[in-house]
Amino acid sequence: MSEPAKQPTLFTYEVPAGYQGGERLDVYLTGFLLNATRARVQKGIKDGLVVVNGEVSKKPSRVVQAGDLIVCTLMKPPPMDILPEDIPLDVRYEDEHLLVVNKAAGMVVHPAFGHRTGTLVHAVLHHIGADPILVESAEDRDDKDDDDASSEGLSTINLAPRFEGDPVLRPGIVHRLDKDTSGLLVVAKHDKAHVGLAKQFAERTTRRRYEAIVWGVPDPEKGRIETDLARDVRDRRKMATVESGKGKHAITHYELIEPFGYTSLAEFRLETGRTHQIRVHAAHIAHPIFGDPVYGGDRIRYGKDEGQRRTFYRNLFTLLPRQALHARSLGFTHPISGKEMDFEAELPQDMVQVIERLRTIDIVRM
Repeated sequence: MSEPAKQPTLFTYEVPAGYQGGERLDVYLTGFLLNATRARVQKGIKDGLVVVNGEVSKKPSRVVQAGDLIVCTLMKPPPMDILPEDIPLDVRYEDEHLLVVNKAAGMVVHPAFGHRTGTLVHAVLHHIGADPILVESAEDRDDKDDDDASSEGLSTINLAPRFEGDPVLRPGIVHRLDKDTSGLLVVAKHDKAHVGLAKQFAERTTRRRYEAIVWGVPDPEKGRIETDLARDVRDRRKMATVESGKGKHAITHYELIEPFGYTSLAEFRLETGRTHQIRVHAAHIAHPIFGDPVYGGDRIRYGKDEGQRRTFYRNLFTLLPRQALHARSLGFTHPISGKEMDFEAELPQDMVQVIERLRTIDIVRM
């Protein structure tokens, strides 16, 4: 079976009237185009795929001006087939309707740009003995009856590509965790279970508790963080807090578990579930998640950055090269039986090791 051809997709950006960044065209576009490297953007510009104010611009160094209208043509890869892969899974519960998995840090939840193999979906398909999910089956889903639509062994909601050339397929995925966040998530095996679970997430009746190592000691020790979240205008791969009404409403509750000196262990409870919500909210209150390379947690944020302290923390970053965030517990009502279900997953070893070192070394005196 031949692979479907790539399809052109247009992206249009209007530089705000008040823009004063003075960035190069390649730098500006790299911040907006998800999963695009600067080198790839530079090549696209030189190949004549970027039009500025109606004229092709082949100079990556061109300075972006307020009011510029930029149109990019990108060749989007086609949807991919998803083949079952024999990847170890920590399954905490399973029945004919759903399964609860303790996801390892470093595992991507579903196929997307740059992650066409090795995801949780690939592993779950193998675990349940399902058939491969093929491009044709995803695109032709509407032509099948309900029994056929469940033949993969996972729900078909979110299975079809969202637009022509979209490579993202998310069979069974009701909610997600970031690649480098560990912990619990639920996967639906059929559409009825998926609908029932998704309704609970939408109505905020699920129970989700996370634990994280954060910089500093929150004061007050417990509180509520409420903001709107949207894509960062300078870097589309990040999220940011924005003015009310200009993003999606997000609410996070936090509570101090244990202070260590210049860092602490904290609990976060989600009321809403936005992209990067805990990571952005933690940084918003000046306590970014330890090790988070996107939101400023991968450098010393409290105390002096010198000598023994610098060496100590650098060693910890090596031991835990990711954001120290774990989905500790998950609770929901079973979508078929109506039974209340609650699960808990212990902290992963890398976080445990870092916590032990933070507890035993008097960081305040370093």
